[in-house]
Amino acid sequence: MGPRFLYILIVGAVILACLALRVWDPAPVARLRSLVFDSYQRLAPLKFDPELPVRIVDIDEESLQRIGQWPWPRTVLSDLVGKLRDAGAATIGFDMVFPEPDRMSPANAVRYWPQSDRLTELKRELDALPSNDRIFAGAIGSAPVIMGFIASPSHESRLPLPKAGFSHGGDDPRLFAPYYPGATSSLEKLQEPSIGTGALNWVPENDQIIRRMPILVTIRDSLYPSFSADLLRVAQGASTYLVKSSGASGEKAFGEKTGIVKVRVGDFEIPTDANGQMWLHFSPQSRDRYIPAWKVLDGEIGEEELAGRILLIGTSAAGLLDLRATPLEASVPGVELHAQAVEQIIRGSYLLRPDFATPAELLYILLLGILIAVLIYRAGALGSAVLGGLAVAFVLWMSWHAFKSWGWLVDPVYPTIALTAIYLTGSSFVFLRTERERNRVRNAFSHYMAPALVERLADEPDRLKLGGETRDMTLLFSDVRGFTTISEGLDAEELTRFLNELFTPLSNIILDEQGTIDKFMGDALMAFWNAPLDDPNHASHACAAALRMADEMAVLNERWQKAAEDAGRPHKPVIIGIGLNTGLCCVGNLGSETRFDYSVIGDNVNVASRLEGQSKTYGLVTIAGEETASRAADFAFLELDLLKVKGKTEATRIFALLGDGTVRRSEPFTALSAKHQDFLSAYRKMD
Repeated sequence: MGPRFLYILIVGAVILACLALRVWDPAPVARLRSLVFDSYQRLAPLKFDPELPVRIVDIDEESLQRIGQWPWPRTVLSDLVGKLRDAGAATIGFDMVFPEPDRMSPANAVRYWPQSDRLTELKRELDALPSNDRIFAGAIGSAPVIMGFIASPSHESRLPLPKAGFSHGGDDPRLFAPYYPGATSSLEKLQEPSIGTGALNWVPENDQIIRRMPILVTIRDSLYPSFSADLLRVAQGASTYLVKSSGASGEKAFGEKTGIVKVRVGDFEIPTDANGQMWLHFSPQSRDRYIPAWKVLDGEIGEEELAGRILLIGTSAAGLLDLRATPLEASVPGVELHAQAVEQIIRGSYLLRPDFATPAELLYILLLGILIAVLIYRAGALGSAVLGGLAVAFVLWMSWHAFKSWGWLVDPVYPTIALTAIYLTGSSFVFLRTERERNRVRNAFSHYMAPALVERLADEPDRLKLGGETRDMTLLFSDVRGFTTISEGLDAEELTRFLNELFTPLSNIILDEQGTIDKFMGDALMAFWNAPLDDPNHASHACAAALRMADEMAVLNERWQKAAEDAGRPHKPVIIGIGLNTGLCCVGNLGSETRFDYSVIGDNVNVASRLEGQSKTYGLVTIAGEETASRAADFAFLELDLLKVKGKTEATRIFALLGDGTVRRSEPFTALSAKHQDFLSAYRKMD
C-alpha cells in the first residue's frame, strides 16, 4: 500500500466521519452550536417595540403585598378580568392553571374555621352563596379569555377542552408535534366558558435554556395550539389553524416525512422546525411590557393602555417560581416568553433554520475538506493552514451575516470542527511521513558522513544543492603503507573484510573528534574539520584524532597477529601514514545537479595529501604543516624540515606529531626538543 493511497484512505475516512457526524448531530456538538446561536442573539437582540399590542398584567411582589398572598380568591381574578374586559382588551390569557376548586369559596373556606353550633347554622347560609369558581366562570364567559394548560406525561389527567379546529396540508402534523399522553388543565366549569385554550409548555433543552417554543402539541390523538398561538387566534377572531407539512403542495419531501413546515393563524404564517417549534428571537427584558395587577384592580390604568391589546396575566414574583433562562437573561418570568413569542409573530421577525442549511453545510465540508487534503499533500501544511483558516473565517462570517441580515441559523460549528479535524489528520500524516523519510535519510547518510552533517541536512534540506563556501579548515589524509603487498596475499572477500576492520575504528575516532569523513579511496581515507559546523579548535581535534588513530593501529595489529597465528600464516604489521594541514579551502556540495558530494577542494588539501606521502620518507606516522602545529600549540611537535611539496614554489615547514599536551610537558620531550633544535641548527649550517 503506497503512501498516497494510504493518505487518501485515512483522510477520506475522516471526511466521511465528519459528514456522518453532521447527520447524526450528537448532543455535545448540538449544544455547542446552540451556544454560538445564543452569542449571536446577545450581539444582535431584537429591540422591544412599545407600539406592539402585547402587555403582561403582572402579579408582582407589590401586588402580592397589597392584595394578599397567592393564590388570590378567584373573585379577585373575576374583578381583574372584568376591568380588563371593560377596558376593551382584545384577548385575555391566563398563564396559569386552575385544576382544583377555589379553597377560598365560602363553602370551602368554612371547613377551616373553628367548629361551633353557630358555625353549623352559618354553613347552611354559606352553601346558598355562589362559589368563587362560579363567579370566576361568569367573568371568563363575559370576556375573550384564553385558559392555559400544561401537557404532561401523566395518563391520569384532565384533558383540555378543544376550542379551535385544525386542518392540514401534507402529512398529518400529529406525527411530528411534541407528544404527551395527558395534561393538567383547569376545571371544566372554567374551561367551558373560555373562548380558547393553549399549551404553556416548551420542550426543554439539555442546558435548560429556552430557545424554541412549540406552536402545536399532540395530546393522545388530538392537536392543541400553544398559549401564544391561541392568543393570536382569538385576537383575530379566527376559528381554525392551517398546518402545512411535508408532502403539501409546493413542499418537496421526495417521499420522506420530514415534518411540519409552517402554521397559519389568521393572517399570520409562522415558520417552524420539523417538530412544529418556533425559534425565539429574544429582545431584552423591559418593564414597559408589564402592568402591575394591583394598578388594574385599583383603576389606576387608563383604557388607552388596555384597549385592543393582547393581555397575558402572569407573575414575575420570584417566590412563585415561574422563572426561566434565555440566551439573553439568566432569569426571566415565564409569562414573558409567551409575550415575546406573540410579539415575534406579529412583527414577523423570525429565526429560521433553512431547509437547505444542512445540505449546504455537508457540501461545504466535503468540498473544502477535499481541497485542504489535496493542498496538504501537494503544498504542505502551511498553505493548507492558510486555506483552512480562510475557510473557517468565511463560514463564521457567513453564519453571522446570515443571522444578522436574514435571521437564518447557519451552523459554523460543524464546518469548523470538520475542517480542523481534516487539517490535523492530513498534517499529522504528512508530518509522520516526513519524519519517516528524514529518519531514513539519517540512517542512510550516517554511514557516509558525520552525524552533525546528517542532522543539519535533515533540518535544512535547502543545503542539498550545488555550491560551496571558503572556510578555514584542517585536513587529514591517511594511507596504508605497503598496501599492494598486503592485498596480494588476500582474496576479494578477505580484502574487503580487512578494509572494513581497518576503517571502522578509524572512522569512529574521526567522528568522535567532530570530524567529517570526506571519502574512502582504496586504502586511503580523507577527513576534514570545521565544516559543516563551526569548530574553533579544529586543528587540535584533528591532531587528537591522528594520535588516537596511531594508538588504534597497535590494537588492530595485535588482533590481526593473533588471528594470523590461529590460522597458521605469517603476520606483517600494518602501518599507516597520516598527513595534517590547516588553511583556507572551498567546502560544499560539489559535482553535478543529479549527483554531488559534500567535499572540500583547494591548495591546502593537496598539501595535506603530500604530507601524508612524506610520512614514509621520514619514517613517521604523522606529519603536520606549520599552520596546524601553530594552531595546536598544546601538542608535542618537532620541526622536521623545510619541504617544497609538488605543486608549490616555496618550501614549507613540516612537523612531526609525537604526542598530546601531557607528552609536550614531559621532561623527556623537553630534553629531546632542545637537542632537536641544536640538531636542526647544525643541519641547516651543514655542520
